[in-house]
Amino acid sequence: MNKKLREKIKRKTDILKIEILALWFSYRDKRTPWYAKLWAAVVVGYAFSPIDLIPDFIPFIGYLDDAILLPIGVVIAIRLIPRDIMDDSRGKAHIWFDKNKGKPKSWVAGILILLLWLLILLAIFFFVLKLIKSK
Repeated sequence: MNKKLREKIKRKTDILKIEILALWFSYRDKRTPWYAKLWAAVVVGYAFSPIDLIPDFIPFIGYLDDAILLPIGVVIAIRLIPRDIMDDSRGKAHIWFDKNKGKPKSWVAGILILLLWLLILLAIFFFVLKLIKSK
């Protein structure tokens, strides 16, 4: 990968990090409408989760959530939140990143994603069990 492309990807990633943290601040702002808070909570919870919905070790598909689904969720959330609230939140996000140099983690979101995977595995298990019994 050439240097210009790497730099462009890094800039886009840094912008996405700021936007996600700004969504977190917007979620906590009492002026944010409830429906925007709900969507922002889903996006931020997933972004800050230490566990991915689609694990990264799965070739190509593992990065789809980070490269496509997450940015789409961020764009939708930003459009739901009033501009003045997002502007305030972006300022707070820049200050937070300058102080902390990283993103917060949401273990609650991680646990929810883990539970979702367990439900999927249980559904597959019972489906296979049903197939075996029917033969």
